[in-house]
Amino acid sequence: MEDWAEIRRLHRAEQMPIRAIARKLGISRTTVRRAVASDRPPEYERALKGSIMDAVEPRIRELLEVWPDMPATVVAERIGWQRGMTVLRDRVRELRLDYLPADPASRTGYEPGELVQCDLWFPSAEIPLGFGQTGCPPVLVVVSGYSRWIMARMLPSKTAADLIAGH
Repeated sequence: MEDWAEIRRLHRAEQMPIRAIARKLGISRTTVRRAVASDRPPEYERALKGSIMDAVEPRIRELLEVWPDMPATVVAERIGWQRGMTVLRDRVRELRLDYLPADPASRTGYEPGELVQCDLWFPSAEIPLGFGQTGCPPVLVVVSGYSRWIMARMLPSKTAADLIAGH
C-alpha cells in the first residue's frame, strides 16, 4: 500500500520516469507501470482452503440441535473423529452457541442514546426548600442504559407539566 502511494507520488508530483522509480525503489518496471495505471491500491486475497471440519460440521450441527450441551468428546465418538481434539473442541464451542437457549442472567447491552430509565423517588427525610420551609418533594431520577450515568432533579410537584419539564 505504501509502495503504491509512493510510486504514484513520484510519478505524478515529482514527474519521475518509470525507469527511475523502479531503480530508486528496487522494484520491477512492470510493477511501477501497473501502480501508475491503477486507480486504487492492490488487494491481496488468499484463496480459501477450507477446513477438515467442513466435512463433519453438518453432523455436528445435527447432534447439537438435539443435545446442545453434549461434550465434545461424545461428539467425537458419535461422528467417528480420528484427528486431534483441539480443532474439534474449538468448532463445537463455536457451534454450540447457536443451539443453547438464551441465558436468562445474561447482561443486556445498549447502544449510546438508545435507552434511559426514568423513576420518581420520594425521599423520606425532610429537605430544606428555602425561606425556612421543609418538605418531601419528588425527585426525578434518570439513568442511561449505555453509560449508567445518573441524573436527579428535584421537582416542585407530581403534575405532568413538572415531570415533562424535569426530563
